[in-house]
Amino acid sequence: MGRSATNIEHPTGRQIMSVKPIFLDIQGVAEALALSESSVRTLINHGDFPKSRLLTGRRVAWLVRELEEWAEARPISNLPPVE
Repeated sequence: MGRSATNIEHPTGRQIMSVKPIFLDIQGVAEALALSESSVRTLINHGDFPKSRLLTGRRVAWLVRELEEWAEARPISNLPPVE
């Protein structure tokens, strides 16, 4: 599977390729899902979240594809949005 890329035109007229990230760290995960880092950690600790992947000896991250699948599988809410 390849990464999805989008060509964007720079104001100078040059074409720039924007590549969708493959992995996100905990901060990126929280931001992408509109959750706090502590909420993400709670979901992880309860086993209700995708497993992280080991990138190096001490660095872990989550596959964007698995996060998207998890988000799509979340139940539909009848609650109004928080303002």
